[in-house]
Amino acid sequence: MRFRFPWQRKSGSKLQVATTVSDLRSALDGPVVAAVYTMGALHEGHAHLIRAAREYIDTHSERGGQVVVSIFVNPTQFSRDSDVKNYPRSYRQDIVLCKAEGVDVVFAPSVEEMHPESQWSSFQISSGELGNIYEGASRPGHFDGVLTIVNKLTNIVEPDAMFFGEKDFQQLTLVQQMSEAFNIDTEVIGVPTVREADGLALSSRNKRLDKAAKQKATHLSAALSLANHALSEGHTFAHAEQEARGYLQAQEGIDLDYFSIVNDKLMPPMPGDVTRALVAATIGDVRLIDNMKMDV
Repeated sequence: MRFRFPWQRKSGSKLQVATTVSDLRSALDGPVVAAVYTMGALHEGHAHLIRAAREYIDTHSERGGQVVVSIFVNPTQFSRDSDVKNYPRSYRQDIVLCKAEGVDVVFAPSVEEMHPESQWSSFQISSGELGNIYEGASRPGHFDGVLTIVNKLTNIVEPDAMFFGEKDFQQLTLVQQMSEAFNIDTEVIGVPTVREADGLALSSRNKRLDKAAKQKATHLSAALSLANHALSEGHTFAHAEQEARGYLQAQEGIDLDYFSIVNDKLMPPMPGDVTRALVAATIGDVRLIDNMKMDV
């Protein structure tokens, strides 16, 4: 099968692929480095992150720079071995997309390279109380693994900026807080969620949805819009949450985990706060998350 993309490679340099830390560091020579950390199975949402990274370089350096994309399925952020095994992988297609998007360096290390046996469980960053709610409550230890690998990748790459999708809003918030707490001299930039025409947020997990399940998944974004509409009509946060939960619970085949409206610190909102609704649900055996900034 031949893969075609509507965008063109912007960088004149040849894509380099590094599989070890030493090879990666040898490949880094740009005056500005922008990083996008991924677990592969790249899609248009990742392409938007890469474009944002390239735009950052274009606006911050007259001498150019390097976009670095990591591809690493991090086992420490999964609670079950089966989840690691079932996570979608499409390495060859990922490389095609990276080339088309003008990525300069792909870092695709092995588990042994990133997690030597002596360090596997000895050194972890704790995500604290905010890492144990919402996604953290359903996936114990998930954000400890996320923050540990983000910290490790950032120490290796030493980027000027790193880019994360707002779809994983709890992850983005925790990375921002970790960066501040550890005085990491890297700008953390959130990129808006990319959606399909029917409202479904792009996700690597969507590849595991059949046609019927994918249709059901569109109810998540519909519930977010419903909550936003309720708030715009002057209803309380509690009423908006209740209406959205009721809508999702009435849909056959959707197992709702949570639907909550929070402020930008993941805490219960107060009047005047910037707010965002978070939702998670399982369809079949696929767990999906989404969120939307509320207009009021």
